[in-house]
Amino acid sequence: MTDFESQSDHPVSTGASLKIALAQHDCLVGDLKGNADKILQWVARARDELGADIVLFPELNLTGYPPEDLLLRHGFIADTRKVLDELCSQVYGIMAVIGCPIREKGCLYNSAIIINDRVQIARYDKQNLPNYSVFDEKRYFTAGRIPCIVETDAGKIGITICEDIWKGDPVRQAVQGGAELILNLNASPYHMDKRDERLVVVAEQARLHSVPVVYVNMVGGQDELVFDGGSFVVDHSGTRVLQAPAFSEDLLLIEITRTEKGLRPERSVLAPDLPQIENVYRALVLGVRDYALKNGFKGAVIGLSGGIDSALTLAIASDALGAENVEAVLMPSRYTQSMSIEDAREQAGVLGVHHQTITIEPMFTAFLDGLKETFAAAAVDTTEENIQARCRGIILMAISNKQGRIVLTTGNKSEMAVGYATLYGDMAGGYAVIKDVPKMLVYELANWRNSQSQVIPQRVIDRPPSAELADDQKDEDSLPVYEILDAILEMYIEDDCGLEEIVAKGFDRNTVRKVLYLVDLNEYKRKQAAPGVRITKRAFGRDRRYPITSAYMRHVLSNDPHS
Repeated sequence: MTDFESQSDHPVSTGASLKIALAQHDCLVGDLKGNADKILQWVARARDELGADIVLFPELNLTGYPPEDLLLRHGFIADTRKVLDELCSQVYGIMAVIGCPIREKGCLYNSAIIINDRVQIARYDKQNLPNYSVFDEKRYFTAGRIPCIVETDAGKIGITICEDIWKGDPVRQAVQGGAELILNLNASPYHMDKRDERLVVVAEQARLHSVPVVYVNMVGGQDELVFDGGSFVVDHSGTRVLQAPAFSEDLLLIEITRTEKGLRPERSVLAPDLPQIENVYRALVLGVRDYALKNGFKGAVIGLSGGIDSALTLAIASDALGAENVEAVLMPSRYTQSMSIEDAREQAGVLGVHHQTITIEPMFTAFLDGLKETFAAAAVDTTEENIQARCRGIILMAISNKQGRIVLTTGNKSEMAVGYATLYGDMAGGYAVIKDVPKMLVYELANWRNSQSQVIPQRVIDRPPSAELADDQKDEDSLPVYEILDAILEMYIEDDCGLEEIVAKGFDRNTVRKVLYLVDLNEYKRKQAAPGVRITKRAFGRDRRYPITSAYMRHVLSNDPHS
């Protein structure tokens, strides 16, 4: 059933109320039984502890989001339907609205299922299927066409799913059908500006149609995506009257009262809006925690160099998994400065992380000896630097294999963009914690974390960054200063600006040419990189799909009249 209305259309008296619980919870993709059990636990809590009339869950929360090509498996859809039917039979004393894929007449829909007293009384099929950025729902789903309006003792409510509220037509349809309140199920992933974008869009729809909107969002990490929760309710004027906390599960109650002017939500809890830098840090922590735990890892192992990137990664991992579950490995070489070892040991000690030192010198020397004849006629270059990085990668992966811990890589977005990383070396690992964090933001995050408690030695933050793979080496010997590099990268990667557009903003042409060339040249490295937490609006991976083999940038640069 795709559209439901009560057969009776009796008038609703002023003063009637409706209590709605917002179930902001974390689910695991593919864990149908586990997700169903959790749904039933939250249904019981909403009914018995909060006295709710309705409990609203996030988008596709029965399967987890995004299930991706699991949706192409007929067995998965059949198993989902079986679990759904079992779940329906156990929902009583409350109306539950859950997210679930439904196959009907050869079409698959992204649906909201409305269950009341063990019966599925209605279903809404998502109409606006996003197919941009990290979304590709048109690959799997057929768009719905009609609204779903459910009658309650307090009045009629309309059901919508995520993108429906951004495009607006489904809201208009529901209101035209008599809905005086909109419930919106979401699996809206985090990026740094997303919270404000959501609020603006939803508030605008509420004002446009003069209806309150209850917006519930998923929370948790799923591969590179992080869902930040932050569920909220706005009244008919677009004013927030409920705000759930970000990055944590919660079950909150909003009471909707019938007045002479329609349904009006009562003011409820308003969790504080956190500073953006804190939101970013908490997103990274949640992404690491869920990736490690949902994939069954016992802990994490990190190569701790004494540099800012590995220092921030260690702090995040310790906050995510507990210091007792994190191992730091110092792997000095002939080029490692004593201050790097001192600072790494100091940080591990402050955090309470177990650490050990394994010098790579014997392995590095063995490789050089073994390749002596092969390299006899060749000058020393980055090859020898890469060998050092690969010695470290082998050590970390060996510890990972032996201990069952995941290797967390430490490269930042600026490095990944221009290829300042070694395949099978510092890129070796299972999860790239700060893969989407530009270098200058790394410093901001480190300083913010230290403002909570001093866990990163100040010298690590203050000293010039270096890979320490050669004598007196500094990043800026081969890269533009990071303030300039990050600005160019943001325009090229996130805003899709070209050479002339970036130069027009005041950047040196030769510097821009070099950066753009390096970004495109190193696409092959990024295709082999570990997944990592997405915190910007355009991350490497599923968010930015460029070909490895492409002559376009060579063409642009070779035809630059100023070159």
